[in-house]
Amino acid sequence: MLSTALGVVASIPSPPVNEFFIAGIPIRFYALCIIAGIIVAVLLTNSRLSRRGAEPWVVIDIALIAVPLGIIGARIFHVVTHPGFYFGAGSNPWNPFQPGSVWAIWEGGIAIFGALIGGAVGAWLGCRWTGIRFWTFADALAPGLIIAQALGRFGNWFNQELFGLPTDLPWGLEIDSNNPAFPAGLAPGTLFHPTFLYEVIWNLLGAAVIIWAGRRFRLQWGRTFAIYLIWYGAGRIVWESIRIDPSEIYFGLRTNVWAAIAAVIVGFVIFFVQKRRHPGFEASPYVAGREWHPKGAVDSEDSIAFVDVSPPPASEELTSATSGATATSTGPSGEKTLS
Repeated sequence: MLSTALGVVASIPSPPVNEFFIAGIPIRFYALCIIAGIIVAVLLTNSRLSRRGAEPWVVIDIALIAVPLGIIGARIFHVVTHPGFYFGAGSNPWNPFQPGSVWAIWEGGIAIFGALIGGAVGAWLGCRWTGIRFWTFADALAPGLIIAQALGRFGNWFNQELFGLPTDLPWGLEIDSNNPAFPAGLAPGTLFHPTFLYEVIWNLLGAAVIIWAGRRFRLQWGRTFAIYLIWYGAGRIVWESIRIDPSEIYFGLRTNVWAAIAAVIVGFVIFFVQKRRHPGFEASPYVAGREWHPKGAVDSEDSIAFVDVSPPPASEELTSATSGATATSTGPSGEKTLS
């Protein structure tokens, strides 16, 4: 528990349970954290897109494609980067009814970098469907996405997983010694770096930086999303370097460290390439010819509702109206002249 006694600060406890039941159906807190993140991302993205002039809630149409493909991509990336979990001796990874199958996503095992790849494909398809510019959507999504990732990390806390190296720091994380993720050979009561908390703080700070930078420098054409990639990737390089969960190692680095490095590089490439290609501002959140017009808006090219099509007045009416609206003055010779 978090308390202070004789100047010694106790550790951060892990939740004793990670699920509850409704009518016998298990409801896992990890799933609730992910759902909460998706809701927050949708709400914030809708607000940002609407302020740019997009149809309210068009983000729902895009999310209907992007979210499922993001989940599929997250699972594929996890399986590919953890082959020993699924393709060991005696396993039958393609049997959907067997525990440990590649299909058993309810047992855990998704990767955010795979979600980014799959979600990007889905977002591109959704933008093609709705007419929204892909980079406009990406920029609007950036702060909501990193907040969603912060909320999702609380799921790791409930599951007592993806923690860091042992530590004696006051904010060390308690992990049950009977937890399958508890490293063999360590004494019960060993504390670990709460990498979930580090990433929560980093991501929330990143959301503030992304929103500020986007407004301060009017970042468009994907450059706000580039800031997200750079910020998130830089943090993941650090957190992945101190995590101790099993992962494939290539050239001395974990697969997710390589993925985080790639995210930073891609972010810089997007930022500078788009800055060079598009030095101006986006004219509309929609591609040309796909613009959205609110109900009740008047398009002068398609409507004559507010155009005066009545016949011109008769000449005597025009003369009378003109003489009544003009003043007269007397000239030097006594004639009246119009002024």
